[in-house]
Amino acid sequence: MTHDMTRALLAWYGQNKRDLPWRDSPSAYHTWVSEIMLQQTRAEAVKPYYIRFIAALPSIKDLADVDGDRLFKLWEGLGYYARARNLKKAAQMIMREHNGVLPSSPEDLLKLPGIGLYTAGAVASIACGVPVPAVDGNVLRVCARLFADFSDVSLEQTRREVSARLLRAMPPERPGEFNQALMELGACVCLPKSPRCAKPPSLEGGGPEGAGGCPLAEHCLAHAQNLTSQLPVKSPKKPRRIEHRSLLILRFEEKLALRKRPPKGLLAGLWELPEAFDIPPELVISREPAGNAVHIFTHIEWHMQADRVLLRDVTDAGGLVWVTQEQLERDYALPSAFAGFRGKMF
Repeated sequence: MTHDMTRALLAWYGQNKRDLPWRDSPSAYHTWVSEIMLQQTRAEAVKPYYIRFIAALPSIKDLADVDGDRLFKLWEGLGYYARARNLKKAAQMIMREHNGVLPSSPEDLLKLPGIGLYTAGAVASIACGVPVPAVDGNVLRVCARLFADFSDVSLEQTRREVSARLLRAMPPERPGEFNQALMELGACVCLPKSPRCAKPPSLEGGGPEGAGGCPLAEHCLAHAQNLTSQLPVKSPKKPRRIEHRSLLILRFEEKLALRKRPPKGLLAGLWELPEAFDIPPELVISREPAGNAVHIFTHIEWHMQADRVLLRDVTDAGGLVWVTQEQLERDYALPSAFAGFRGKMF
């Protein structure tokens, strides 16, 4: 990557970067929280969650001390709840081992739960000015096309080679902006299926609406060779395992039955609709199908069907908790896996 390319990229970023709340005050804590939330989640979806999270937990100490159910309620709807659990674990570790201050070196950041090479590079460069690359999927895609590189971006060797190439091109006085510019280019212009390759007529105007063309188009080998649709190369994922689940929407008077999931594994420690079990007939007022839903996780698909059962007396099975609609909305984090049944709960 030449100095001309770096200058063009940074000029484009300065004019076209999106207005995102974590860019208003890029402290180490704010950057860390935003980067964890942005993992596998679009920026527009993250914005309201980030604002609410920081308002409720404005410091690392607040995060370290927060009750688990409160934490999950703040995270409700973002998915990948292990991210929230690791945030709290890391915050507690920071309080114990770093006097409540998020470390600035990538090496120390990597020792914290939930932080990998990309997040360590992003936090260190953006919040602390450390010249270290932050290579995510967007950056890998940009570089694969820019250099017409057919290396498999799923491989760690490819990520290391891209990191080394970017480190040589990174301006030491602006590492955070350089990394964010590459990420922004991948998120807004060098899109997976329909890249906006046409070079913008100028870098004036600003705002995401002005990001319709690529500032590196004249340097991009994939664009020149009509290879953008073939890049990046990525190994196919293994097929997801399908799990069939029969659920109950149990109602007694104005309350709904919930069950807490085990402390380890998928959706650990979160609340869910109970699995179907035998209910004594004398307790049942009515029972009717409540529909079907599918929820896709990274490696698993849940194919769910549920029955809605009205009871004349409460029943106990597997530690059920009975909650009102107000309590559900306020206190209980119900994963989006059950969103397909939400309208039939009350």
